[in-house]
Amino acid sequence: MSNTRNPSESHNSQSSPRTTNKDTADKDTTEHTTRRRRPRPMEVLRDACAQLGELTGMSAENVSSFEQTEDGWSLEVEVLELSRVPDTMSLMATYQVELDPDGELTGYRRVRRYERGRADSHRSGGR
Repeated sequence: MSNTRNPSESHNSQSSPRTTNKDTADKDTTEHTTRRRRPRPMEVLRDACAQLGELTGMSAENVSSFEQTEDGWSLEVEVLELSRVPDTMSLMATYQVELDPDGELTGYRRVRRYERGRADSHRSGGR
């Protein structure tokens, strides 16, 4: 009977390193899956326009400003608010869109509304 105990004790001592290695592998896998890949800028742009369109019901025409911030991403998106004929009379809007580091929309607000055919009325510093 003492022989039965010794093999099981040695078996337990042998399985401990395996368990430790498995635990380490599981831990590495868990850390890898919880540590998500940061989205690429083009993914952020596409997803932001899609999310904004879904929330507002309006189609995003283009992104006029885009930057990575400490809190995630900040964009200005040009949106068609009201289609008119001729197209140059359509109402457009600029929306400030904030996203978290994973590219999920956390907030938006309209910062400007204008007719498509109108240029900004900014003056040059010398004039």
